[in-house]
Amino acid sequence: MMFYDLLLVLLTSMILLVCVLVGVAFLTLMERKV
Repeated sequence: MMFYDLLLVLLTSMILLVCVLVGVAFLTLMERKV
C-alpha cells in the first residue's frame, strides 16, 4: 500500500510538472507573437 501511494504521488507530480511546462511554453509563445 505504501509503495502504491508513493507511485501515485510521483505520477501526479510528473503530470503537474508537464502541465506547468506546457503552460509556460504557451505563454512565452503568445508573448513572442504579440
